[in-house]
Amino acid sequence: MPLREGPNQQTKSLNRMEDYMGDRTFDRPVLVKDGQFIQEIGSLEDAFDFLDEWPRERRGPIFETAFRACQRAYDGQIPLSVARDAVAGFARSVKILQEPLAPLPWMSGTRSGRGGVAA
Repeated sequence: MPLREGPNQQTKSLNRMEDYMGDRTFDRPVLVKDGQFIQEIGSLEDAFDFLDEWPRERRGPIFETAFRACQRAYDGQIPLSVARDAVAGFARSVKILQEPLAPLPWMSGTRSGRGGVAA
């Protein structure tokens, strides 16, 4: 189902939303591969930026679903977690979703009982 807005209206809508964006941080970021780098999408504003920068010729129904979910979260119609999951689903569908790396053992190790971390 195509968006009701044309490409120019969609970009204007994204820009307008960014102007009014408050602190709408996701409970955990979506990590996407961007060439050799990993980009963190940690808020609704980041999600709109990411979606706005996505090439128009590569947009499709899953992109549109993620975009609509972000719009609805912005309007308060759905929880931020739903928009976050929609963006993650889109990233997965285009094979750029980066799963979080497991923490290193010494970063989250068990305590030895004396205030340190077991070696």
